[in-house]
Amino acid sequence: MPLLKTNNFSPIFLFRNKHFNTLYRYFTTKIQVNFQRQRISTLDGDFIDLDRASVQSKKCIIAIHGLEGSSNSSYIKSLTVMANKQGYDVIAFNLRGCSGVPNLNLGSYHSGKTSDLHEVIQYIENQYHYDSLYIVGYSLGGNLTLKYMGEYAPKISRHIKSAVAVSAPCDLKGSAQTLNKKSNRIYQSNFLKTLKAKAHYKLNQFPRSGLDAHRISQAKTFYEFDNYFTAPTQGFKDAEDYWEKSSSKKYIQHISLPSLLVSALDDPFLNKSCYPIQEAKVSSYFSLLTPKYGGHVGFYSSFKNDYWLEKTMLQFLTDSEILGS
Repeated sequence: MPLLKTNNFSPIFLFRNKHFNTLYRYFTTKIQVNFQRQRISTLDGDFIDLDRASVQSKKCIIAIHGLEGSSNSSYIKSLTVMANKQGYDVIAFNLRGCSGVPNLNLGSYHSGKTSDLHEVIQYIENQYHYDSLYIVGYSLGGNLTLKYMGEYAPKISRHIKSAVAVSAPCDLKGSAQTLNKKSNRIYQSNFLKTLKAKAHYKLNQFPRSGLDAHRISQAKTFYEFDNYFTAPTQGFKDAEDYWEKSSSKKYIQHISLPSLLVSALDDPFLNKSCYPIQEAKVSSYFSLLTPKYGGHVGFYSSFKNDYWLEKTMLQFLTDSEILGS
């Protein structure tokens, strides 16, 4: 599919600052959503919490948050409000350990854990009997979405119609290196603070895990944290092995349903390797939208939210359904 033009996104001066646009949504968006929670059991003896906002529709968006987010993340709630208004149900998928309740197993979630998404989709199909399902993922959830659409393409459910990823770190190694740059370390530090707190909870929960508590405590980069915690708890050899196997970029070529990635060119979390330009040029199903501005999951054009991101995603889902019908 062709690379999409972005002439309709032109933020005012202040919102052309990538850090301002990235942080503005996080600190200012106050939206209330009346979610109804459903806890499902996983095949490995754990659980996943889903939060559903229904308008009694026959079509539903499965929304996946980013690193250390949840259904309470502002971008999930903004999407839910707009989608409900346009006649979509929304089910927010809280990744393991992110719903406010620690999960039961030693390992929780990671950037490429598509098996959990597959279980969630199967549960939704059996429980709610929607005619059409769509996947929308943000940041880590965006990488998970694109990986799933490519990895599961040969056996994907007939109910899945299309997908959208936002600000996805398609190359996890490249993203980790970018976040370790001096100008971006505040983001890395904030993520590591909550990640390490959860890791230490797990160490107390599983005192015989064999994990190195000191190295986890001292981790100052994603490489160190993923090397000493994420990789060993998720069955990877090390951080490099985890990143290589979990990055979505190499799966994009296999995508067989309409899928869109929206990533701003000034995203402080991404480097050049995170923009799958060549993949979009040769794919019949994958589209790439790269506004000049927007930051990381920001995409505000002014202090008055015009919901550019939500409108863009929902229009893509609508158009892809019309083309596929």
